[in-house]
Amino acid sequence: MDLKLLSEILEMIMIISFGVSWPISILRSLRARSAKGKSLLFMFFICLGYFCGIAAKTIKGDFNIAYFFYYLNVTMVMIDVALYFRNRKLDREAAEAEKEKK
Repeated sequence: MDLKLLSEILEMIMIISFGVSWPISILRSLRARSAKGKSLLFMFFICLGYFCGIAAKTIKGDFNIAYFFYYLNVTMVMIDVALYFRNRKLDREAAEAEKEKK
């Protein structure tokens, strides 16, 4: 097998494997309605990694299918980031409501 093809297949498997995790994370964020256990810094570094992958592929002119999965994954991470901020607001509101009860 051609090493370039093997490299592209392995990269695609890696990107798809990571990509499968994000819908699960998004669903958990929606259901939990809490930012507890989430790390904004972690999501930032994940996005940074995806953006570096996109930049590397763009510089090389290597626009295989994995290239488009980078964009899909970044989109899902950004959805999870938006949910993080929504859930953080809900956490603050719940804490204020709890404080008012006392």
